[in-house]
Amino acid sequence: MDIRSHTFDRIHKFFNGGLDLVEYLGLLIIALATSVAIYQEAMVMVAARKVGLADLLLMFLYLEVLAMIGQYFKSGQLPVRFPLYIAMVALARYVILEQKDMSEWRMLAVSGSILLLTIAVLVIRYGHIKYPYREDREGKVDKPYVRE
Repeated sequence: MDIRSHTFDRIHKFFNGGLDLVEYLGLLIIALATSVAIYQEAMVMVAARKVGLADLLLMFLYLEVLAMIGQYFKSGQLPVRFPLYIAMVALARYVILEQKDMSEWRMLAVSGSILLLTIAVLVIRYGHIKYPYREDREGKVDKPYVRE
């Protein structure tokens, strides 16, 4: 029994290490691709000699993706709020770019989606403050919503 347990632990460590490596490699590829996209968008703005709101929102989306990756590298966790923020900005950018071709109902639907995402963020924030994680209650009393 002891040999099986030891063997299982070694296999478990090997696969965990392999999965961590693939995960970090994937995050590195996403970070590099996002950096290239930021550079390309900046060059488009320089060539056009014009910066529009849609361009700024796209740059903000890229920065949010990089911030999400950075947060994951710092804490080892991915806060649920980051993808929600990215979705809100992406929907706002969609409204700005497509407003002339959008029907009233589509505009209301997209606006309602942004509102639902905003409410979701507020619920998550409230939950972190009202019901902190066990680790937050034990170690960091001064700031109960450490995981953001």
